[in-house]
Amino acid sequence: MRRFAPLILLGFVAILSGVGWTYFERLKLLAATAPVKPKSLAPGLSMTAHGWSYRHTSSQKTVIQLHADDMQELDGKDELGGVTLDIYSKDGQKYDHIQSAKAEFDVASGMLYSDGEVEITLNQPVDGQATPQLMRVKSSGVHVESKTGKANTDRLATFKFDRGDGHATGADYDPTTGELNLHGQVSMTWRGTDPGTIPMKIETDQLNYKEKDGKVFLTPWSRLTRDTLSMNAGPAIVTIQKGYIQFVETTQAKGTDLRPGRNLDFAANQLRLDFNGNNQIQKITGVDQAHVISAGETSQTTITSDRVVMDFATTESDSILRAAVSQGHSTMESKPVIKPGVDPSETRVLKSDTIWTKMRAGGQEIESVETQGPGALEFLPNRPEQSHRWMNGDHIWMAYGLKNTLQSFRSIAVTTRTERPKEKDAKTDPAPELTWSKTMVATFLPNSSKLDQLDQSGEFRYEAGERKAKAERALLDQPNNIITLVGGARMSDSNGTADADKIVMNQMSGDFTAEGRVTSTHTPDKKKNDNSGGGMLSEDEPLHARAKKMVSTDNNLLVRYEGDAVLWQGADRLEAESVEIDRDNNLLKAHGHVLSQLLDKTKDQDASKDGKAEAVDGKPKALDGKVKAADGKKQADPPPKAEAVQKAPGKPSLRIYTVVKAADLDYNDDTRLAHYSGGVTLERPDMIVKALDVHAYLRNDSDDSSLDHALADGKVEVHKKMPDRTRDASSDHAEYYVDEDKVILEGGQPRLVDSTRGTTRGEKLTWYSSDDRLLVDGVPQRPVKSVLHHKIK
Repeated sequence: MRRFAPLILLGFVAILSGVGWTYFERLKLLAATAPVKPKSLAPGLSMTAHGWSYRHTSSQKTVIQLHADDMQELDGKDELGGVTLDIYSKDGQKYDHIQSAKAEFDVASGMLYSDGEVEITLNQPVDGQATPQLMRVKSSGVHVESKTGKANTDRLATFKFDRGDGHATGADYDPTTGELNLHGQVSMTWRGTDPGTIPMKIETDQLNYKEKDGKVFLTPWSRLTRDTLSMNAGPAIVTIQKGYIQFVETTQAKGTDLRPGRNLDFAANQLRLDFNGNNQIQKITGVDQAHVISAGETSQTTITSDRVVMDFATTESDSILRAAVSQGHSTMESKPVIKPGVDPSETRVLKSDTIWTKMRAGGQEIESVETQGPGALEFLPNRPEQSHRWMNGDHIWMAYGLKNTLQSFRSIAVTTRTERPKEKDAKTDPAPELTWSKTMVATFLPNSSKLDQLDQSGEFRYEAGERKAKAERALLDQPNNIITLVGGARMSDSNGTADADKIVMNQMSGDFTAEGRVTSTHTPDKKKNDNSGGGMLSEDEPLHARAKKMVSTDNNLLVRYEGDAVLWQGADRLEAESVEIDRDNNLLKAHGHVLSQLLDKTKDQDASKDGKAEAVDGKPKALDGKVKAADGKKQADPPPKAEAVQKAPGKPSLRIYTVVKAADLDYNDDTRLAHYSGGVTLERPDMIVKALDVHAYLRNDSDDSSLDHALADGKVEVHKKMPDRTRDASSDHAEYYVDEDKVILEGGQPRLVDSTRGTTRGEKLTWYSSDDRLLVDGVPQRPVKSVLHHKIK
C-alpha cells in the first residue's frame, strides 16, 4: 500500500490540477461572456433611464401622459430630454400636446418646467392628426402642472392659429377651464377665412381667452386696427364663433377710418363691432354719448345720439359704410369746409329722436337723411348777410347731391322761423318771420346747399311783426326773395289787408302783386298830421278796394288796381278799369270807365266814418260783407251805386251824392282837385252836367270829402230838373258852386232853355237854383236875347 501512496498523491495532484484548469478556463469563459460593468453614477444622481414614460389616471381615464427620450433622477427631480406631455380633456376626446427639448419634472408635485423653448398645441383631437385650426403657442420658462395641465410663463410667448398669430410677455393656460391669459404687450393679428382679406390687429395689456365661452377679454385697454380703420378703447370683449371673430364689445371707444376724400371718426362709451368670417366690419353700434364725424372735401357731418348704428356693405376685401341710424336725442350737424374764395353755405343742424342716414355707393357721401318722427332743422349763418332759420316738422326727408351738398328736403306739419340780419343803419333787428303749413318741399341750388325754392302747402300762414299772410300754398324763390301765395291768399300789416287768388311779394322790399278777385283795405295812418283828413285819400277812415289785380310798391305808398276796380270809403265810391294811388304825393289816378260817388255831409245826415253803417231813409244800413280781414274783422261791402239824390217819401232823411262818370281821373289830395277828362258826366240832385273835362274841387275840410265846386270845359251841357219845369243849358265853360247852388255858363254862346220861361242867351249866364234867379250878362255887340214862352190859359 505504501508503494501506491506516491501514486495516490500524484493522482490527487493531477485531479486538483485538472479541476483548477477547468475552473480557470470557465472563469475566463465567464469573464468573456459577462455583461459590461455599469459606470459609476455621478454624485447626487440616483438613476438614469431611456424611453421613460409617466402616466396619471383617474376613474380609469388617462389624465396626463408624459414621455421622455431620456430621464435621470437628480436630487429628487427627474431631468427629461425630448419631452412630450399630453393633457387630456375630461371627455377624453381632445388633449393639449406639449413639446420641449429639455425639461425638469417633479414627480411628487407633478410640476414640469422647461427653461428652453416649449411648443404647446391646444385641443388636438385624439383620433385625428393636428390641423391648421389648432392654436400653437411657443415660449420658454414654462411651468406645467401635470396633474391639472395648467401652464404658465413670464417670458415672451408667441402663438399661431389658422386665423392669425400674435405674441405677449407672459402667459398662463388652464385646460380644465379652457382659459388662456396673456400678460403684457399683447399683440394679435387676426385674418379671415380668405387669405386675401385684410387682417385685423388686436392690441392690449392683458388678454383672457375663455375657450368654452368663445370670449376674449382685453384689459385695461384695447386697440383694434384694420387697414384704414383704427380704434382705441377701454376694456373689450371679443366673441369668437366657429373660429372667427363674431363681434367686439368695448367701452370708452374712439375710432377713425381714414380714406381718400373722407375721414370717419366715431366714439361712444359703449361700442360694438360686428364682423363677418373675413374680419370685415358689418356693423358698428355705439351706445351712450355716441357720435360719428364724417369729414369730406366740402363738408363735415357730425352725428351725436344716445345710440348710433352704422351698417356696412362688404366686398371681397373691404367694408363700405351703407347706412347709419341714430336713436335717442339725435343730432346731425353738417358744417361746410371753409375754403378761400368760396362763400360758405349755412351750417345745418338736424335734431330728432331717430335719424336714418343712407350713404351713396362707395360709402363716401350721404344720399339721404330721414327722421322717424318729429324733427327740427336749423340753418346757422356762416356769413353776415345770411339769415338764421329754423324748421320743425312731424317727419323730415332730406336728399343729398354730390359732395354731400343738400339737394332737397320735405316735411309735414311744418313750422318755420327766420331771423334776418339787421340792415345797415337800422336801429333794430327785423322782426322774425314765422310760417305754418301742412307740408313743405325745399330744393337747393346744385352743388351749393344754398336754398333755391321753397314750397309750403296746406293752410299756409306767415307772420313777421305786423305783417301777416295766409294761403292754401306758398312758394318762395329764395335767390330772388320772391314769395308767391296761391289759393285764398291774404296779406295784412298795420296799413291794411289784401286778399286775392294769388299774391306775389318781394320779401325784402315788401312790394307785392295780387291777382284774381282782389280785395284790399287800407287803414288810416295815425302817424300823419290832423290836417290830412278828408278828400278822396282821407286818412280818417279805411279805404276798401276790389279789382282783378293789385300792385303795391314802396311800402304800400304806390298802389295800382286793375280790372273792374272799385274803391270806397264809407259811402264814397270810385270805379274804373284801373286806379293808381300815390300816397307819398297824395295823388290818385283812374282810367277807363271812371265813376266816382261822393256823399255830401248834411246837417241831418252824417256819413259813417268807419265804413260799417250809415243812416238811409232814417234807418241804419249794414255794410258788413262776408270777406274777413286778416285781423278777423269783416271787410265792408262797397256802398251801392247811387243816384244823385236818395230820399224816402215822408222822411226827413236825405242822402245827396255827387256822381261823376269819365274816361280818366287825376286827383291831387293836397289841392283837393279832381280832374275828370275824356267825356264827363257829373250828377247832382236834380242836375246833370256833361263836358269834355271837369275840375271838381272838394271841400278843404278834414271832416268832409264832398264837392265844393266844379269847373266844366268843352261842350258843356247842363240839365236841371225842377219840380215844375226843366232847364237845359250849354256853353264851352261852366262853373257850379254847391253851397250857393249857383251855375255860371261862359264861352261858346251860352244858352239856357227853360221849359216854362223860354230860351236865354248871353256872354255869361248865372242862375241860382235855390231862389230861381237868373243873371244874364251881355256886350254891346251882342245884346242879350230871350225868347219867352207865354202861359196858355
